[in-house]
Amino acid sequence: MDYSDILYDVRDRTATITVNRPHRLNAATRRTYYEMTDAIRRAGWDRDIGVIVLTGAGTRAFGIGGDKDEKKADRVDNGIGVLGNGVEELQTAIRDVPKPVIAKVRGYAVGSGNVLVTLCDLAIAAENAEFGQVGPKMGSVDPGFGTAFLARTVGEKRAREIWYLCRRYKAHEALAMGLVNAVVPDDKLDEEVDSWCREINERSPTAIAIAKRSFNADSENIRGIGQLAFSALALYFGTDEAKEGGNALREKRKPDFVGSMYRGR
Repeated sequence: MDYSDILYDVRDRTATITVNRPHRLNAATRRTYYEMTDAIRRAGWDRDIGVIVLTGAGTRAFGIGGDKDEKKADRVDNGIGVLGNGVEELQTAIRDVPKPVIAKVRGYAVGSGNVLVTLCDLAIAAENAEFGQVGPKMGSVDPGFGTAFLARTVGEKRAREIWYLCRRYKAHEALAMGLVNAVVPDDKLDEEVDSWCREINERSPTAIAIAKRSFNADSENIRGIGQLAFSALALYFGTDEAKEGGNALREKRKPDFVGSMYRGR
């Protein structure tokens, strides 16, 4: 695949995949998701690569979720996966490749950006990083790993708070709840991630691959639950209620989700 939305770089047995859409705060389109999936699989099955780093271009955002210029209903097509927008395939790739995937986070990691941080094996954040969910504010949700696996990561009460209230959390708050492994000054982030990658690359890749499979086995049931729930989400995206969040954003008004439920009835 020829990449237009991401950058792919390999150095010292580490593959770095960078979402290169800083003008959109690294918001993802369907193409972005598919390119990230392709790159992760490419790196994940390359014997000369020991670790994968996932990050966003610029200093303002790791990723803020789906690009709002793509309407949710338009993201549902007859492509691979239930939603057809590449989210499920990307999540599967991160889980299935036998290499650790590290999230290197600067700026905002919200929406599906926050889900990616949750799914990555490790996460290292700059002090300017900010985390949170926006789904219920926009008429969306991640009903698989983004919810159930988040609860395993930060605990049930905190995970429900993150999704129900859609608040923002600073880097050190994310560290305290277990969402990230380390927080460093903004100008030290690259150096810190490089250090972690060097340590991993000194370890047995087969032992690490087996360890990752073992960790994943304990939560693999979430994949099945997610596939069922994404089927419901595909139907939900076609409703006025789901469209209300994006419409309100584009029209610069407060969304009326309750009122939208009764339109056309």
